[in-house]
Amino acid sequence: MSARDAQPNAIQLKDYRAPDYLIDRTDLRVDIGDEVTQVSADLALRRNPSADQPVPELALNGSDMHLISVAIDGRPLESHEFRVDEESLVLINPPEEFRLQTLGEIKPQLNKSLEGLYKSRTIYCTQCEAEGFRKITWYLDRPDVMSEFTTTIVADKTRCPLLLSNGNLLEEGDLEHGRHFATWHDPHKKPAYLFALVAGDLQHITDHFTTRSGREVTLKIYVEEKDLDKCGHAMESLKHAMRWDEERYGREYDLDIFMIVAVDDFNMGAMENKGLNIFNTACVLAKPETTTDTGFQRVEAVVAHEYFHNWSGNRVTCRDWFQLSLKEGFTVYRDSMFSADMGSPTVKRVEDVSMLRTAQFAEDAGPMAHPVRPDSYIEISNFYTLTIYEKGSEVVRMLANLLGPELFRKGTDLYFDRHDGQAVTTEDFVAAMEEVSGRDFTQFKRWYSQAGTPLLEVSDSYDAEQDEYHLTIRQSCRPTPECGRKQPFHIPVAMGLLGAAGPLPLLLQGEGGDSSSTHRVLEVTEEEQTFTFEGIHEQPVPALLRDFSAPVKLQYDYSRDNLTQLMSLDSDGFCRWDASQQLARRVIEDFMAAYLSGEDLTQVKVDARLIEAYRTLLNDEHLDKAMVALMLTLPSEAYISEQMEQIEVEAIHHSRQAVRHALALELEAEFRSVYADHDYSVAYEVSAQAIAQRSLANLALEYLMLRQGPGVVALCEQQYHQSSNMTDRLSALTQIVNSPAHAAAERKEDVLNDFYQRWQGESLVVDQWLRVQATCPLPGTMERVRALESHPAFDPLNPNKIRALVAAFSNGNAINFHATSGEGYELLGNHVLRLNAENPQIAARLLTPLTRWRRYPGERSEQMRAQLERILAEPKISKDVYEVASKSLA
Repeated sequence: MSARDAQPNAIQLKDYRAPDYLIDRTDLRVDIGDEVTQVSADLALRRNPSADQPVPELALNGSDMHLISVAIDGRPLESHEFRVDEESLVLINPPEEFRLQTLGEIKPQLNKSLEGLYKSRTIYCTQCEAEGFRKITWYLDRPDVMSEFTTTIVADKTRCPLLLSNGNLLEEGDLEHGRHFATWHDPHKKPAYLFALVAGDLQHITDHFTTRSGREVTLKIYVEEKDLDKCGHAMESLKHAMRWDEERYGREYDLDIFMIVAVDDFNMGAMENKGLNIFNTACVLAKPETTTDTGFQRVEAVVAHEYFHNWSGNRVTCRDWFQLSLKEGFTVYRDSMFSADMGSPTVKRVEDVSMLRTAQFAEDAGPMAHPVRPDSYIEISNFYTLTIYEKGSEVVRMLANLLGPELFRKGTDLYFDRHDGQAVTTEDFVAAMEEVSGRDFTQFKRWYSQAGTPLLEVSDSYDAEQDEYHLTIRQSCRPTPECGRKQPFHIPVAMGLLGAAGPLPLLLQGEGGDSSSTHRVLEVTEEEQTFTFEGIHEQPVPALLRDFSAPVKLQYDYSRDNLTQLMSLDSDGFCRWDASQQLARRVIEDFMAAYLSGEDLTQVKVDARLIEAYRTLLNDEHLDKAMVALMLTLPSEAYISEQMEQIEVEAIHHSRQAVRHALALELEAEFRSVYADHDYSVAYEVSAQAIAQRSLANLALEYLMLRQGPGVVALCEQQYHQSSNMTDRLSALTQIVNSPAHAAAERKEDVLNDFYQRWQGESLVVDQWLRVQATCPLPGTMERVRALESHPAFDPLNPNKIRALVAAFSNGNAINFHATSGEGYELLGNHVLRLNAENPQIAARLLTPLTRWRRYPGERSEQMRAQLERILAEPKISKDVYEVASKSLA
């Protein structure tokens, strides 16, 4: 498609119509050759009883394939009975019921889009969500066409001794000329996007799981032989997830075998193909020497997420891609609750909210804003977004909190049982919740249909004579591309009230009786509501949005003393953390105001309340160390940016750095004490307690390195060389690389070279090495990133490498990416254009930083816009990139 062509048509939810035909059975034979792979498909089609009037033509999706033959019920078709083009095979006047046989040729080794069947190094594998199956054979490639699959794979036995597909193995054997075959059958009907195939030379570890009904399930994880020692954590995570899903949701696994395959080239984290999950290696491989704590936690979460899809996505799938959050948002909620149960619920909640408020809120405020259930799209790959996943999860969480654990479980039981084997909608999910509770969630469903982040403006008053406290909440939501004026949302606001000594009892006016509860959920459904609490004998401080009960922005005029009170007294961990973030943000804003007025930041004083609050946290041995580390981490530059109408890059960066330096000076003794308690040479444990210890100690080291003394640099280098695990080693490397101290600068290149020489054979570790350099905030990083583009460690077509270098630089290094020269924007534009032809999915995702060009003042805005215009002018621009670039400039 050329930028000079007409705009590609958007697909509209309102235009949905049931498929004209259904495919009851799908028999595939995939014959893998060195140059050409032949795919024969035998499809049992019949007219859909639910479809509209018969149509004279039936179009099957298909692209990037060569058609050799097509037949109906064994009879080859004449040329006037069909036509084939770049996107479809059209059957003219097809029968009511028939068998369609096609034979086509594809070249997986040349497929760089990583969709359909492609080759990752020596491994043939598939990625069919959302619309990749149409690159394998001609099909009704839509999620509401569900079929029973039987797949036979044929390949050279030496090069591809392993042949896998969905379901249970029926038969395998040898053929002539050194080839062999394997036939797999999946008894559960599924849409084509859940099809999977793997062929290559991999090794595996095996384990077993006994379901609560007594069935034994074989578990296998397939990896390259060198990675066999990195699979244990993923296997344990899988078994934990299987048991958790039985206990929390009553869902058992339904096949005899569950398989995971790890490949290096993958656009996403993983894919939940029925019984044969294909994973990015980054989400499977883990061992202490090569993987950080964050990496271990990611493996656990992603393994669980893909397993949970077996019910919330596979057994019950989505009717159309507009309903994508039906499976993804629900499953993110499930994996989030699982991770909370496996570790610290509060820490997990804070991590989730940090991502939501920084990245998803930015998405809501940008040109690609869309509802959790979009109304339209040009390219569905662009809608695998934080809105679909993270905000979709928050919508499910709100439902769960409104209903309570018992009713929510009844609702999910009804949903799974009623719709097993069906392709359904978000309305079906909400209807199950309504039926078990007797509640009407019509207004609540606006969360699915309206984009944007609601703002809650809260005001209050206290009547000492009547012992009454009045809390007024006003909701609003800014216009977004699909809608100018929003109707009121149904917003659950979890809250409490704090007095001088702690939480106060809550009794709403008109409820009567006596209440000892100090926590409740207010349901805000109108544009403005006032709630009156009785029996309040002192001026309270409201603790609002406990546990972040709704994905909204909150505006309440807390004093700094109020915030320190919340930090120390509130019973909710999220509220304590949020108060620390608000207090720190206000201090940073003091420095920003000084910076913008030309003052010397070294002469600006940090509010003593922040220093004392931090000192109290550091000295309290009873607190969870992971929470202390989170509370002592200043709001990120990205989060601060989201609070500003116009983003002042230098002011944010230099002010935040100045506050960090001041805190490092004032609290040096406390940070040294914390760091001295950490022994980085002990054997690694992946327990919550050990992770918490490392997180706080490495935060202390980060603050200490700001003092720039040669002794601290030596301490940091000692940790780098002597630590027993990648978490501590990488933290030390990062601090040396990021430090402007002369002693660190002298050692930086030696340590970076040492790290690369040690781990150059470990691709995922090399990704960390690239990321550390790309996110360094010091001058000269732009030149380093350009040099790394030519380094043997970087592959400009591998998604993991692109994310580690290009995306890390453009998303995680504002001060250098937004250099006034515009070089950062040009670098990003170059990569987008290079990937546009090869892998448009990744190209479109890389564009995100440029989409916010309107929020940067002056020359930066013009430079970013110029790159978008340059990209849009590409004669062969992909639909993926066109959609993002054109909407950004509209």
